[in-house]
Amino acid sequence: MILYDYFRSSAAYRVRIAIALKGLAVERRHIHLLRGEQRDPGYRAKNPLAIVPTLELDDGRLVTQSLAIIDYLDALQPDPPLLPRDAVLAAQARAAALTIACEIHPLANLRVIEALQSSFGARDEQITEWRRRWIAEGLHAVEALIAPAPFAFGAAPSLADICLIPQVYNARRFDVPLDSCPRILAVDAACADHPAFLAARPEAQANAE
Repeated sequence: MILYDYFRSSAAYRVRIAIALKGLAVERRHIHLLRGEQRDPGYRAKNPLAIVPTLELDDGRLVTQSLAIIDYLDALQPDPPLLPRDAVLAAQARAAALTIACEIHPLANLRVIEALQSSFGARDEQITEWRRRWIAEGLHAVEALIAPAPFAFGAAPSLADICLIPQVYNARRFDVPLDSCPRILAVDAACADHPAFLAARPEAQANAE
């Protein structure tokens, strides 16, 4: 399998965590978003939306969207499971993950930021305020959804943790205060020394800048 990846993409970061949790060997190919490599025709043929990540299977078939890729990996390698066994906890973990992936992440990703700048003339300070607003609002919602024990929904990492830790990384990158989110900070601390989360960190990637 080949993962088309960018070291600082939070969506790709999620997939890297899942790959590490599953102990899978996956070839990595770097798509540099700031250089526009995602818009190259060869890559756009693999991912029509021109985003990362994309997972290319051994038979050439393609899976796009981080949560779809993670779901595939969970089916491919069921142990360890990425959702709690309890049906309610599993639904709650998925809800927390979707809050991040669908409500926070899209509003602050590169495509939206470029549109704000090019189509609406947003200045740097306005972009910063925009990012901080939606990250903070979304994480405060996640804070109310999770129940650290010590991970977001129990004794083992789940899809919720996989999505949360990259968003915490983004929050710190853009100076979003987390003091009012003790549950999120507790989960972040639980993940801090976990080998899978350490291996997936942006600065741990061979092509990190």
